[in-house]
Amino acid sequence: MSLMSLEILEDYIRENQEKLYKVAYTYTRNQDLALDVVQEAITKSLENISKLKHEEYVKTWFYRILINESLKVYKRNKKYIQLELQEDIQTNQGYNEDKIAENIDIYNNIQKLDNKLKTVIILRFFENLKIEEIAVITKTNVNTVKSRLYKGLNEMKKNIERR
Repeated sequence: MSLMSLEILEDYIRENQEKLYKVAYTYTRNQDLALDVVQEAITKSLENISKLKHEEYVKTWFYRILINESLKVYKRNKKYIQLELQEDIQTNQGYNEDKIAENIDIYNNIQKLDNKLKTVIILRFFENLKIEEIAVITKTNVNTVKSRLYKGLNEMKKNIERR
């Protein structure tokens, strides 16, 4: 492991800690779980820093680790996450109901998607990543990312129209 790679990773994590937390939170919808996901992703990245061949890819490399950890935690805690979301709805009844309902609707719609589609939607619209960056993170080609994005948005649209 090169000392330079470690330093670059540490700088990246420090500079982007809020964004990394937001990605984890998008999957878990729970502060503690999101923090656990970020912590586990940091631990795994430090353990595997020698696998980072090109330091300029630290962002996409780390995002891949973070998303994999987020998906693991989401699958393990799916029922708990959904129950907590319902509690949030009930406790915020008088607090801008339209905005809360809209956010919950979007979240529920995203959660119904296959994990591959969900990941592309989150990275594109919540993290504002470019299609090329998403392709590197998901280890797919650009056309696959585009088709997943299109398919995910179509599925979300159909779900909204069904209601």
